Amino acid sequence: MKNKGIDLSISSFGDVLKNKYNLTILPWGATEPHNLHLPYLTDCILSHDVAVDAAQIANERYGVNCMVMPPVSFGAQNPGQRELSFCIHARYETQKAILTDIVASLHTQGMNKLIIINGHGGNCFKNMIRDLSMDHPDFLIAISEWYNVLPAKEYFDAPGDHADELETSVMMYYHPELVNLDEAGEGKYKPFAIQSLREKVAWMPRNWQKVSEDTGIGNPALATAEKGKRFANAIADKYAVLFAEFAHTNNETDFYENKNPK
Repeated sequence: MKNKGIDLSISSFGDVLKNKYNLTILPWGATEPHNLHLPYLTDCILSHDVAVDAAQIANERYGVNCMVMPPVSFGAQNPGQRELSFCIHARYETQKAILTDIVASLHTQGMNKLIIINGHGGNCFKNMIRDLSMDHPDFLIAISEWYNVLPAKEYFDAPGDHADELETSVMMYYHPELVNLDEAGEGKYKPFAIQSLREKVAWMPRNWQKVSEDTGIGNPALATAEKGKRFANAIADKYAVLFAEFAHTNNETDFYENKNPK
């Protein structure tokens, strides 16, 4: 199987023993509705698949061995989402506990580099990572949101931000069997009435049921597998470079330029 030894969800202990790993990749998503045409685990599936592609490229081009963990499916939800059938809200404390246990396990096993590939906009890891850097000073953690690595407008005609043209296109590329575009809602949504919130002078969570009727934000009608492939491949290329750079940096000091400020 192509990705055995890279994708832990299909790897055996025997596959793992063959390799010395430079870093661990942790996809993180959510369990939530994605309009009427995408799976609840869309955020998990896409962050995982992009990460596996990138790990394969990093191995082939740069000789870097990465292990992609199974995706974490517990995401933080907005008001109005938790009431939707089978939408699971994970508190900050829950997510931090999961990440803490993962880091502690990897640290015990002699691994000290982790990159989180986030697929859910409601998740926020920065403070968790700061706390963990105090507990494990020799353990390096980076976080990236895969869908924000490159400008969506350069790849899609009308990207939104949930179950939209972007997510639908990438899912059509990786898993066309999981997408039925004929069933999709239009993804119409109501923006904030307060101008300062629209301009992002301040932030507050949106009440999802008051914002969207089908849980989507952004119309997926223009989605195609070709668009998804182009975007996903470009993201995987960027991540492969990141993985190689992260793997070849030996300690935290090496992350900073060795130059005296003028």
